[in-house]
Amino acid sequence: MKNNDIVFGTRPVLEVINSGKTLEKLFIQKNLKKEILEKIKSKLSNKKINISYVPKEKLNRITKKNHQGIICYISPISYQPIEEIIQRVFEKGKDPFVIILDRITDTRNFGAISRVADASGVDAIIIPEKESAIITSDSIKTSAGAINYIPICKVKSLRSTANFLKESGLKLVSCTEKGDTKFYDADLTSPCCIILGSEKDGISNSLMDISDERLNIPMKGNVESLNVSSSASVILFEVVRQRFR
Repeated sequence: MKNNDIVFGTRPVLEVINSGKTLEKLFIQKNLKKEILEKIKSKLSNKKINISYVPKEKLNRITKKNHQGIICYISPISYQPIEEIIQRVFEKGKDPFVIILDRITDTRNFGAISRVADASGVDAIIIPEKESAIITSDSIKTSAGAINYIPICKVKSLRSTANFLKESGLKLVSCTEKGDTKFYDADLTSPCCIILGSEKDGISNSLMDISDERLNIPMKGNVESLNVSSSASVILFEVVRQRFR
């Protein structure tokens, strides 16, 4: 983690907020009682910032310097609204092609998926405000810079966003080992949203329930599933294959 990804201390964090920079995540020590802390929380009340209240030990693991009970990560990118992206893609006469990453918290997986998404022509990556990988300079490095070129959309509710996409004419496609259709048997030529879930829990039921299709990748070896970034490569380039064959 590079030092320019984080800011710590009550006054420096307040200055970052006042500067208008995008905060990726804010860690506040549990039971911290400081007058300036209320001012910080007040300024963030209308912003989409993921705030976590954590033990002092967690903050000490992030930095050994005097953090005063508060650390924030500065986002190296600006998030974009998915509504504007979908409208823009349709206006260009294209079929939207987006992905939802459901609770994928590993920075390396996020970076690898972003690289594949950019290479396969994905129009946007949608992530939740909470339970998502923190985007830092290391994430950009892992993605080989792809995160700088592909729109990232951070949303409060993945289900509400998925419903919006569905109402906009996109097919919701969950990629899961529980799927009942092989990925190469599905029609992915129309506007679509590919949903990928965490390796620990997979895709949440709230998204699975509203999916139009559930696709699986047949496994011929001894392992039961692929790493999520490998699965992303398979399914995203199947979309490419079908659209450009």
